[in-house]
Amino acid sequence: MDELRKSFHHDLDKARDDLALLAARVVEIIPRATSVLLDGDLEGADLVIRGDAEIDAHAVDVEERCIQILALQAPVASDLRQVVALLKMIAEIERSGDLAANICKATRRIYGHELDPKLRGIIGRMGEQASSIYAAAIEAFRENDAAKAAAVDDMDAYLDALQKQFIAAIFESQAAGHIDLQVAVQLAMVARFYERIGDHAVNMAERVTYIVTGKVPDHKKPKRPQVNVDDPAPSTGAAEAT
Repeated sequence: MDELRKSFHHDLDKARDDLALLAARVVEIIPRATSVLLDGDLEGADLVIRGDAEIDAHAVDVEERCIQILALQAPVASDLRQVVALLKMIAEIERSGDLAANICKATRRIYGHELDPKLRGIIGRMGEQASSIYAAAIEAFRENDAAKAAAVDDMDAYLDALQKQFIAAIFESQAAGHIDLQVAVQLAMVARFYERIGDHAVNMAERVTYIVTGKVPDHKKPKRPQVNVDDPAPSTGAAEAT
């Protein structure tokens, strides 16, 4: 029985490590996708898009490992919570990689169109915040820290406020004739991609809380307080994942 438990914990630890590394890949590609967009870098866009296939493949590997654990080890209680949470988090990470690739696809569609400094500035801030949120979610997961996981939602509220500011700036730029309607639509989609990346990080953090406390995530959340994007971005103190 002891050997079975050792085998189980070895397999579970390996799955956790692989998931953390997979999430760290997303942390790395978010600023890369942001740079691609700001620089109009078509070659870089292609690299990120092709790299998303690797993230998808690794996600499948981790998912299969988790399914094997369920089938062969039949975990219960807190061990079962961990495996279930890992399966949920794999999907969040895979979709986040897709969203980063979508930012690069939007870069292709608006190639050759100049963006005014205000739009560029907000894009940079959204990219930084999305990457920070993801790094914080990974740190909470690695440390099984429910307090750090809870703080991720505040960071996401700041990203949501940046998205709203960006949408307003898009309307202003389009009305002033700086960008045409097609570019405005693509930029609005980019804003949505960043916002969704933040949401996936929040979902991951909620799964950390589930692992630690057993509390099932409540998707009927109370209304958030108004966030001022001119204030410093909230942080959990999480170091950037590598």
